[in-house]
Amino acid sequence: MAQYRRLSLMEREELSRMLAAGSSLRTTAQAMNRGPSTLSRELTRQHASPVTYRAVPAHQRAQRRAHQPRNPRKLAVQPRLRTAVFRLLAQRWSPEQIAHGLPQRYPDEPTMRISHEAIYTYLYVLPRGTFKRELARYLRRRHRFRRPRKVRRSSRPVQDIISIDERPPEVADRTVPGHWEGDLLVGHANASALGTLVERTTRFTLLVPLKAKDAAAVRQAFVRERRTLPAQLRRSLTYDQGQEMREHRLFTRQTKMRVYFAHPQCPWERGTNENTHGLLRQFFPKGTRFDQLSRAEIKRVQAMFNDRPRKILNWHSPAHTFNQLLH
Repeated sequence: MAQYRRLSLMEREELSRMLAAGSSLRTTAQAMNRGPSTLSRELTRQHASPVTYRAVPAHQRAQRRAHQPRNPRKLAVQPRLRTAVFRLLAQRWSPEQIAHGLPQRYPDEPTMRISHEAIYTYLYVLPRGTFKRELARYLRRRHRFRRPRKVRRSSRPVQDIISIDERPPEVADRTVPGHWEGDLLVGHANASALGTLVERTTRFTLLVPLKAKDAAAVRQAFVRERRTLPAQLRRSLTYDQGQEMREHRLFTRQTKMRVYFAHPQCPWERGTNENTHGLLRQFFPKGTRFDQLSRAEIKRVQAMFNDRPRKILNWHSPAHTFNQLLH
């Protein structure tokens, strides 16, 4: 089946010349290698006769029609749906999360449905201005190019580590909850940081405010955060070989959690935590001064982050999935 092609400006000019010369639609269509019905529809759309048809105005009108939506956009005509979408965007939900989260929040309201593509389309066709910039600020951005890695100074390796190769199979296949991955999200000029702990099965994330980045401060903060969890959800921690985990043996004694260490320069061995850091950068961009954020502000982001539906969880939120384990 031949692919449909819109009439070009040159074809419209040829059509206008031949009609003005007295050629019939069928003769003109044969000369242009077009169907007679195509040319007949062109005249009908332009409300023109063979005598009054003009190529340039017809082409301009056709271009405008081609860029007009055939049906009004949902978000433009449904204010309640628009309000719900904007509210979730402000809570840092992605359009895909919104599209799958709305049916769970409004199960009996078919009008509260929209695709993620429709959300993106609506946002991108908004006219320039403060309102569009405000909405676009909530979307996640990706770097256009990879940034060069900085050369790190060598330091004394963490002693007496237990390799990730010794982790039980239940950790790798995520069949048993209570196994966590941890790391630091570094702030402005490498001067401050935020601790992150992610449960591998539910993706539930704990954000740990830190007074400092040294091993003692990190251990104390992580221990304090762990004590808020029930024993069945404190099984193990997987970490990289950063110097802030030098006191891992004391951490294990205080929490009864064994610490497993990934191989050097192998971030994919803690892929859940690395992915979480990418998502958290939407809330804490690079250059954030974590030492200027209060604990209440950090925990507010934690609650918001854990309340967003995740595709990996069949569009349930980490908070919902984690709470099911507690009851």
